[in-house]
Amino acid sequence: MRLPSIALFLALLLSPAHAATAPATASTPAPQQVDIPLAGGVLHAQLYKPDGAGPFPTVIALHGCGGLGGHSDPVAPRYRDWALQFLKTGNAVLLPDSYGSREVGPQCRVKEGHVKARRERVADIVASRAWLMKQTWVARDRVSLIGWANGASALLWAVRPQNAARDAGPDFRAAVAFYPDCRISAGLGWSTRVPTLLLIGGNDDVSSPPACRQMIDGAHGRSALARIVVYPGAYHDFDRANLPVHALAGSTDAATPDRGHLGTDTEARAEAQKEVAEWLAR
Repeated sequence: MRLPSIALFLALLLSPAHAATAPATASTPAPQQVDIPLAGGVLHAQLYKPDGAGPFPTVIALHGCGGLGGHSDPVAPRYRDWALQFLKTGNAVLLPDSYGSREVGPQCRVKEGHVKARRERVADIVASRAWLMKQTWVARDRVSLIGWANGASALLWAVRPQNAARDAGPDFRAAVAFYPDCRISAGLGWSTRVPTLLLIGGNDDVSSPPACRQMIDGAHGRSALARIVVYPGAYHDFDRANLPVHALAGSTDAATPDRGHLGTDTEARAEAQKEVAEWLAR
């Protein structure tokens, strides 16, 4: 008879021994869209939040020049991967969409963009923080910033002492900047009012590791804690998963810079994940 055989199969399938070897199938949580008031408009953002009432430490995550996502996916895989990393450690993640909210596409190859890192994107950071300060599930003294490329450049402007919020709420706990363009900030005597970690590949030929080191070194002694980690041999986008290193010359992809190289560095990616987790847990 077939019934005993089926019963035996099901018993084996559900046994502890089989469960230990069965592959895990954890589902990816979907983000929630939230609308944040802006002067003269609305900032759309995607929110990942742990289960429960909180309060949760929260990370404002700032996309690069390619934008936050596309029509089929509001959050690109690189930012979703980082959001899931933060969720695992109990952090909520807010991802403002600086370009989609203003109905513009990727800005990587736009020479005179309408969404500037030092102006509109700083305004988005300020508005995001103000919105978070009103949410009961937020640990208001543990709101941090993380940004990539153009988003990291905006972060560098936002943490300058002259851009401190005028309200009575707690300031950002910490900031992490992945491979920003430091060339303007290095020449302006940059400093930060919150602990800021800068991560960049030694072979990054999109941004400038020497300018970033000059900027961080110049801030010592007149700034909050600022630290740079340079990963030897790594290129731009080194923390992005499953991206073979390739040259951008001749590329027609508007969501990438017009020069240099991009690609994963597995070792630097793993080290950066550890560095970020430790910096935000300070």
